[in-house]
Parts: sequence; structure tokens; C-alpha cells
Amino acid sequence: MSTPNTMKIAYIDARILDPATGLDIVGDLLTIGEDIADFGENLFGSAPPSDATIINAKGLCLAPGLVDMRVQVREPGEEHKESLRSAAEAAVAGGVTTMVCLPNTQPVLDDQATLEFVARRARLLALTKVYAYGAATKGLKGKELAELGLLAEAGAVAFTDGTVAIADTQVMRRVLSYAATFDLMIVQHPEDAALAGNGVVTSGEMATRLGLSSIPREAEIIMLERDMRLVEMTGARYHAAHVSTSESVEIIARAKDKGLRVTCDTAPFYFALNELTVGEYRTFAKLSPPLRSDEDRQAIVEGLKSGIIDVIASDHSPQDQDSKRLPFAQAAFGGSGLETLLAVSLDLVHNEDLSLIETLKRVTCSPAQLLGLDAGHLRKGSPADLVLFAPNEGWKVVGDNFKSKSKNTPFDGRPVQGKVFRTIIDGRTVFEAAS
Repeated sequence: MSTPNTMKIAYIDARILDPATGLDIVGDLLTIGEDIADFGENLFGSAPPSDATIINAKGLCLAPGLVDMRVQVREPGEEHKESLRSAAEAAVAGGVTTMVCLPNTQPVLDDQATLEFVARRARLLALTKVYAYGAATKGLKGKELAELGLLAEAGAVAFTDGTVAIADTQVMRRVLSYAATFDLMIVQHPEDAALAGNGVVTSGEMATRLGLSSIPREAEIIMLERDMRLVEMTGARYHAAHVSTSESVEIIARAKDKGLRVTCDTAPFYFALNELTVGEYRTFAKLSPPLRSDEDRQAIVEGLKSGIIDVIASDHSPQDQDSKRLPFAQAAFGGSGLETLLAVSLDLVHNEDLSLIETLKRVTCSPAQLLGLDAGHLRKGSPADLVLFAPNEGWKVVGDNFKSKSKNTPFDGRPVQGKVFRTIIDGRTVFEAAS
């Protein structure tokens, strides 16, 4: 019989932030074993408990660990690009204590056994907490519904076909109708594949100048318009992933105004970069959806400011060098995102677009609430999943230094502010930055 973990750790002199309640104070926090025992201003009076390990935060921010709701982990099937271990190590280095994996592995996460394999592997690693989406259709082929009910029982937090949209309107209607019956959430990659064709960058002057085939913005817009009609028909819970155009924000806003159960996320790529980043054929900036114009980038920022965009997710899409160091048209889509999620999101704070607490809300409690996870908040008795960081500490992104196997990032060489010093999961320190 194992002995209960009753180890006490006292974090003193921290700027304690809880985006779920708006708490922003200087104070202390106590963990006992795996849980948050208490926190507040002057929690310990004259001295912390004598039997506690003391960690002096020295004024650093102490907040709930990040919840990243869109991560591609290539295990099983493509461990040379990323494994659960390397993804988990990258996650904790970025302050992510919970990540949710897409089902586009090989084999696809469309049966209980594969889903349970991922959960078992993650538990053995004992790093970041890992949850998974179940496939919405068998094999992600968009033809036949997966066993959503059984997958939900096996732990799937929501359902998606990952990086491909469910193109067949009748199939999508059935998926949404079935999901609505059990109040399950469907996550869509909103891109009309027929319209996107073999495009590799967004339509516009840059595509013409580089001589690259393009993806019209309407590929995203049309898919979202169609899906909103289907959501209205079925009453389902629907989440649009990585929205990237101004019209997408408007469509989501209208749907919310009508009372539809619609939410969306974006990724740092789409509010911190624009299509100019692909200049000189930089394959690290070849992403799906493609980087858009600066007008679209600004619209995404406005969507975050207004609250129409609920969540920021890393959209971590690891690739190996053989997949990216190719001519632009042949290179794979995707970029590494876990280790830059916090720092690049804090651009919104440094640019005075959002407050620190509002920015943290979009990477902590908002995704956790959408997925029904006990994470992303500070609450007595809840798991002690925390991140200690300095929001103004500067550093330069160097992909070669990433913990992830994937070194390709469109932010490579970019100066950022916001450094993670310590990541804590269930009361245990699982990452500590070198001093």
C-alpha cells in the first residue's frame, strides 16, 4: 500500500494570478501533496510552515499551468517527428501542464485501444497531463461516423478529424446530430479542401510575387458559413480551430449573437505573423491555414480583444527536417508551437491589446472549461498544476534549442518576452529553467 504524498511546498512572495476569478495579488501559495492547499495575501503571517519546503518566487508570476487544446503528437506512427516524451518535455518547458492531442496519428485515434494506449503512455511519462480527441469519422476519411459514444467513455474529450475538414455536408450533419444527442463537442479544421486545392500560401500579392499556388481565404470562410447552418439545424456544440481571417471572426460573432453553441480558437501564428513571413520561401512559415494578410492578423487581434475568439492554442505541428527542408511547394505544413505559446501570446500584453489576466485566461481556464477539465484555475483542493514565469524577461527563440524533436518554428530568431522558470504538475516540479 503506497504512502500518501503529504509533502508541503510554500511559494512565497509571488504575484498570484487566477484568470478564472480575476485574482491578481502579491502573496503566497501552499501545496500539500498533489493539491493546492491554500493561497492568498500574507497567507503565512510571520513565517511559512516549518515543515514546508520554501520556494521564494521573488515577485515572479505564479499562475495555473497552460492548457493547450491543439497539439499534434506523432506517436504512435511517426515518432521520428515527435514522440509523447519529446512533446511532453517541450510542453513543460513552455509552461503547458495539460495538452490535448489530435487524433491524426498512425493508427488514427478512432478506437478505444489506441486512445487508451496514448493515455497509458502519458501516465508513464509523468510529465504534462495528456488528453486526446477522438476521431469524428473512421480513419479521418470523412465518410463514416466513428464510435463517438465508446470513444467518449474511453476518455476522448471532444471529436475532430484533426487537420482535415469534414467536407461531406451530410456526414457533417450526422456527426453534429449524433454529438448533440450526447452533448459532445465537435472541433472543425475549417477549410474547404476542394477550394484550397494544392495551394501552399494565402492568395494575394505575396503568392503572385513568389509564384506559388495559393489558397483563397474563402476556403475557410465558406466552410465556416456552411457549418454555422448545420449547427443551427442540429443544436450541436461546435468549435472552430485556428481561425485566421477577418470574416471568420465576423461569422463566429454572428453565431454567438444568435445563441448558437459555437466557440473558436486561434494560434500565435495568426496574430503575431503575417504572409510576409514566407518571404524568401521560408518553409518554416508554411502553415495550415496559411499566414494571412496584415489586415487579417489585426482582425484576429481584435477578435481576441472582443472575446469572440475564446482560446489561444499552440497548434503544435511538428515536422522533421526532411519534411521541411524542401522547396516551398513540396515542404510539409506545420510548425513547432509548444515552447513559444506563452511568450508569443504575451505580445498581446506588451502591445497593450490585452491585460495579462485576459491573455492568461485564453490559455488556461477558457480551454479547460470548453473541454470539461479540472485545470486552468487556482482552487483549494484542485491539482497543483502551476507555472512560475517572468512576463517581461526577454529571450530569443532558437528552434535548435527546443526540447521538441521539431526544430522548425516560424518564430526562429525572434526576440520575445516571457520566460518560464518553473513548471509544476500535481505538486511536483517537472521543469526548472537553468539559472
